[in-house]
Amino acid sequence: MRVQPENVAAGPGLRPIAAIQVNATAAYLLFIPIGGRVDLDRVVNRMLIVAAKTMGADKIAALEFEVTPDSGVWTLRKLLGWRSARASGLAVQVEAAPADLTADDGPEPPPGPGAGDGAP
Repeated sequence: MRVQPENVAAGPGLRPIAAIQVNATAAYLLFIPIGGRVDLDRVVNRMLIVAAKTMGADKIAALEFEVTPDSGVWTLRKLLGWRSARASGLAVQVEAAPADLTADDGPEPPPGPGAGDGAP
């Protein structure tokens, strides 16, 4: 969903483009995934970031994600059940920082009156 940059705060030097969310679900039958495996790598790297780059974003801000656990009692869910993962964030463009016109001045104060004439 595209957002209006003037209505969404993304942080200094970031211009928000869109709020995005991706979901993936895989059904399981006797521990065999039907429709592919679901994990955070797939949801974040292969889906969320690709969607953001397609919209012209440079980065994802405020990244949130969750996945159904894969161990413990949750393993029984793979007998006849599903596993899901979700990731969301704010697609942003990085704005160029303004040029520092005083970068060459250094940390010392500029010379005052009488500098260079030997006066203390």
